[in-house]
Amino acid sequence: MRMTNKIMRNNSLYNLNQNKILEDKLTNQMTNQSKIARPSDDPVVAIRALRLRSNVTYVTQYYEKNAEDAEHWLSVTADAIKTIDEILTDLYEKAGYAANKDLTADELDILLTQMKSLTQEFYASGNVDYAGRYVFSGYRTDTAITFSAEDETEMREHPTSYNIKENFGFSDIDSFNYTDYSALSGTLTDVDGDGIDDVTNQSYEQGITNTKLYRVRLSYNDVDAGKTPVFTDADGKPYVDANGNPVVVTKEYGTAEEAYRAIANGDEKGIAYIPSTGELVFSKEYYDATFKEGDAFSVTYDKSTWKEGDINPVHYFECTETKKIGDGDPKQTVYNKDGVMTLPQDIYYDVGFNQKIQVNTVATEIFHHAVQRDMDDFQRCADQLHGIETQLSDIEKKMQEYPEDSAEYKDLAKKKEAAEKAQTYIRENIHNQFESQITKYQDYMEDNNVASTNNSTRGSRLDLISNRLMNQQATFKDLQTDNESIDVSQVAVELTSSEMIYEAALMATGKIMQTNLMNYI
Repeated sequence: MRMTNKIMRNNSLYNLNQNKILEDKLTNQMTNQSKIARPSDDPVVAIRALRLRSNVTYVTQYYEKNAEDAEHWLSVTADAIKTIDEILTDLYEKAGYAANKDLTADELDILLTQMKSLTQEFYASGNVDYAGRYVFSGYRTDTAITFSAEDETEMREHPTSYNIKENFGFSDIDSFNYTDYSALSGTLTDVDGDGIDDVTNQSYEQGITNTKLYRVRLSYNDVDAGKTPVFTDADGKPYVDANGNPVVVTKEYGTAEEAYRAIANGDEKGIAYIPSTGELVFSKEYYDATFKEGDAFSVTYDKSTWKEGDINPVHYFECTETKKIGDGDPKQTVYNKDGVMTLPQDIYYDVGFNQKIQVNTVATEIFHHAVQRDMDDFQRCADQLHGIETQLSDIEKKMQEYPEDSAEYKDLAKKKEAAEKAQTYIRENIHNQFESQITKYQDYMEDNNVASTNNSTRGSRLDLISNRLMNQQATFKDLQTDNESIDVSQVAVELTSSEMIYEAALMATGKIMQTNLMNYI
């Protein structure tokens, strides 16, 4: 093959250009600190780079955003649970002190004031939020556990009522002792017409009774009067007693005192409904004949009067909200239909590849209606103690107005004995009430401890996941660096070598190109 000067020139130019291409590639690598500028530079590196970048993006999302968000949610929940534990512990201690039989009614009032304040704070702790989302509200993160002052104002402007279906079991039927001292209202009268009052009531003390009553206590007081609660079974059919007779409310009473007394003295044989206290009360005889171990039933009732601090029923019960807006038909909204409350409302965060962690604790795990309703029972006990202490004080003052040998004095002395008997009963009832309340607070604290343990367990698991994500992030970034980044020292050597080769090639080409055939002719 004949090699001409043109062929040599073309080959030299091609080789020089290849050297320039290599030098340009090395220069770009030094400038960009990357092995490739386009996928065609190295398809294998490019494909691996895409995969590693995706892994780094995912891990960064999990580690720096999702896991951090979950950690903050769990931290807010843990702080609230810790506060609740302190509140319940304080309530527990005060209940133990209130069980002291030597306390006066005024001293008991002071304790109750403190306990009511703690109870309000107990429910207020359930309204904590994280980034505008209530942490104890399940899926309804935009709805607080209790109604606010704004809610109360709104419901006054637009009357709102709830038809509530509340489920009960045999163990939910509780009992309490009621002391009837209405016999003390007996007075002296002139029986024989001689103008002198005679002692007509010789059985004051025998008239003092302390009766054990049974009840179903609804989760709310001040429920609607004139709307009789309905008992149903698990299938929604009328709930029946052992004889197959429907269990129905017998009579509605305006005050608890009237209902308790009617049950205690036998005037009321069925179920007494007390809207003001939210109680369905009955005697032991009715209890034995109607309810049995293992029974489950529901009570459906209405409540239209709501105030700040009341627990929102949508978090607990199957209910229908009816709101009157303007002159049109009321707006109705059904919540938790068909017992959906039995389904979990757990909120999960994606914190890793195919890994999720629950972040929320549901209100039903900690915030029981009974904590507030117990305060109503304590107030009833305190009111009874106030009543008997006042009556006993009035009797003692009146006794000073009569001679000791007078009929009036003797009558008042018998009243005093009866009042002291009633006071003993009431003090014993209060003692028993607070003794049982100590056990209840222990149960509430146990529920809170379980919730705290579950929350801490999730936090511990999240810490392990976060540590692994941190290691994964570092590993993927190292792999990404190894795959894409250059070895600066090596590229610098290659670039220097390429420059020297290029310069040498220029010198060789220049020398060769200066000589041609014409130089020898």
